[in-house]
Amino acid sequence: MKTKPNDIKISWPLWISLAVLLLIPTFGFAQTTTNQIVKKDLSVVEQWWNGKYATGNWFGARDVLEDHGVRLSGEWKANLLWNVDGGLKQRFGYDDEWKIRLNIDFAKLTRADVLKGLTFYTDLRYRGGAGVNQWVGSNNFQPSTFQGGRLWRFLNAYLTYTTPELFGIKDFLTLSGGWQDPTDLFLNQPQSKLFLNNSITSSKGINADGIPWGSTYSAWGGYTKIKPVDWYYAQAGLYLAIPFATDTNDHGLDFAGYGPNPNLNGLYFLAETGFTPNIGPSKLPGKYSAGYIYWGVENKSFYGVPYDQKELVYFQVDQQLYRPSTPRPAVSGKISSDGKSSKEVVTAANAKLTDKGLYFFSVFNVAPSYNCAFPFYFHTGLVYKGLIPTRDHDQIGVAFAYGDYSYNLQQSQISAGKAVQTYEAVLEFDYRVQINQWAYCQPSLQYIIRPNGTGVTQNATVIGFQLGVNF
Repeated sequence: MKTKPNDIKISWPLWISLAVLLLIPTFGFAQTTTNQIVKKDLSVVEQWWNGKYATGNWFGARDVLEDHGVRLSGEWKANLLWNVDGGLKQRFGYDDEWKIRLNIDFAKLTRADVLKGLTFYTDLRYRGGAGVNQWVGSNNFQPSTFQGGRLWRFLNAYLTYTTPELFGIKDFLTLSGGWQDPTDLFLNQPQSKLFLNNSITSSKGINADGIPWGSTYSAWGGYTKIKPVDWYYAQAGLYLAIPFATDTNDHGLDFAGYGPNPNLNGLYFLAETGFTPNIGPSKLPGKYSAGYIYWGVENKSFYGVPYDQKELVYFQVDQQLYRPSTPRPAVSGKISSDGKSSKEVVTAANAKLTDKGLYFFSVFNVAPSYNCAFPFYFHTGLVYKGLIPTRDHDQIGVAFAYGDYSYNLQQSQISAGKAVQTYEAVLEFDYRVQINQWAYCQPSLQYIIRPNGTGVTQNATVIGFQLGVNF
């Protein structure tokens, strides 16, 4: 039932959101103006505004730490979204995420070349806010990804060693292990991270099949990767499979596995191989990969038959389609023309490649239909970085995701007299305004088709934006 216009209450977070949207042009103008004015001595405020982090350089301490291989950083993201049509109710929702990361390069820390390639990484997170997901009615295509693994959570703590050179090949072998999230290392798709919908930016349809996928799951284990040439790699990982490990109340601290019944723990195996060519004179980067996931936890089919595992195969096709070239600054000089006088000449330099341009990304998943809700899922999208002149770091993107519900699941629902889930999809548009190096604002529009897949809930239209700050 739709909310009447007179019944809509605009909460204070929405007023803040509208105010920020109105200030975006001001921020953008301020950034452009600052870049156009060349100053020898920047004020303290200008140094902070043009720096890499919102908390600044810590009076030089940050540079000293990074010179010694220690990088401590954090970020804050907030989704301010409003379900304006369809779904369960027309309501506003706010949720956010705080994350702190620590990277250590042991070669820089100890000044010992023998430790070159050895690093340590750890991070933790806090997620708060009720969010808009509850008003949309979708379990697998949620507008915000910040509702998974809520409150504070310990995420990762692991060592990685990459051979600087082995058999004459740079970065030939990588070994990594500890308390680790496999989804940071497999099916890595940077362009999909622009979007807000959980299916695109995080779960990629895999969570719907009962396999934990996203930043909330971590376990003991590790992976091995070989890269014999620049354009090919193969990797495999083995982890502890922990039932219910993404529950909010365990905070990522289930180091001994599933406490109530350790016998339910299993093995989590992943394998992936792919090609990463740079195509054409513009060296357009691409990634063409295939992977296999084995989740070794006891489960039942939709007809009640027990199984010891769930399996899934995925395919990834990412490719930059277009990259504009930027001329390097011309080199000028003077040569003698007659031995007495001279004239100035200008030397044209080679074009410089940038990260601007049009990117394509896609993922396809295939899984058994007897115990996986999505035997087929895919998402695809386009992202253009630097489309508007003078806005080189802004990004605009459109993405579409679709999940086809299992025939076996549908038959079990018919037998039980339940609403039948057929398919579910989402179409999303975003534009990220990069205010400076450490802050952005991203207006977003999502149209969620058949929330929860039954057709009982009306298609939902969700608008709003995401704010992000690196500190």
